[in-house]
Amino acid sequence: MKKRLLALALSFTLALSASSCGKTEKSDENTVKIAYLPITHSLAVLEEAEELEKQSGLKVELVKYGSWAELLDALNSNRVDGASVLIELAMKSKEEGVGLKAVALGHHDGNVIIVSNDISSAADLKGKTFAIPHRQSSHNILLNDALATAGLKVDDLNITELAPTEMPSALASGQIDGYCVAEPFGAMGVDLGVGKVLFTSEELWEDSLCCGLVLTDKFIDERYDDAKSFVASYKTAGNSLDKETAKQTAKKYLNQSDEVLDTSLQWISYNDLDITEEAYNELAEKVKEYGLSDNPPSYADFVKNDF
Repeated sequence: MKKRLLALALSFTLALSASSCGKTEKSDENTVKIAYLPITHSLAVLEEAEELEKQSGLKVELVKYGSWAELLDALNSNRVDGASVLIELAMKSKEEGVGLKAVALGHHDGNVIIVSNDISSAADLKGKTFAIPHRQSSHNILLNDALATAGLKVDDLNITELAPTEMPSALASGQIDGYCVAEPFGAMGVDLGVGKVLFTSEELWEDSLCCGLVLTDKFIDERYDDAKSFVASYKTAGNSLDKETAKQTAKKYLNQSDEVLDTSLQWISYNDLDITEEAYNELAEKVKEYGLSDNPPSYADFVKNDF
């Protein structure tokens, strides 16, 4: 088991670390540079990258990063035109004055609360150690929602931030007692037998928002027609991602077994990726309720649905 965990962690860490090294920071006029992490939550943009150039001649240059911090730095400094990113991170950047617009969802649902096999309820998490990838994340919100089912708050347990690749092995070693993170890392824990699903995201927060497709204001303002074509193609790509198509796309970009992908893709869908005002406002309320931000951007200021 330990050897398998080390091998999985090493292979995925190597995949994550092969980021934007060697790429030019300026794209030609027929290229859209999109940042992403190699996770199942990014599959719509990965699927689109293969189809858009055939349809319109507009090329998607995928720029892979190994952490949300690296990706956000590239996005906020206009080194890329857009990104598939945790929507709460983009909201915080917008709140701090960065010129960004959320133009689509990354997916629907697709997150799980994973716990050690000896935990049977949210109440059992009291006093335990739980990992999330970033404070500004839906994973943090889902943890808060899960604890609320047992009358608990985050102060009742120890919260730690870990890199996604570290979470399954940290659970196996007893370093943590549970985690919530972008897929396929939840499925990895289940496949390895070191943890189980306590909640799926839809059980806690139906049709929850997590990752979103975000474009820079600079790209939208300077290349509006390209931005419009890109977003339309992205949504079409999402609608085409049934479970089998999603799996084939994932196998091209993610270093994961069929078993892990089959498990992970049970929890996620990619159709109808418009960001509705109702869903966004629910997210904004949760962001405020759980202390992620006191003043998240309004739907009108942050979401662009009128291409």
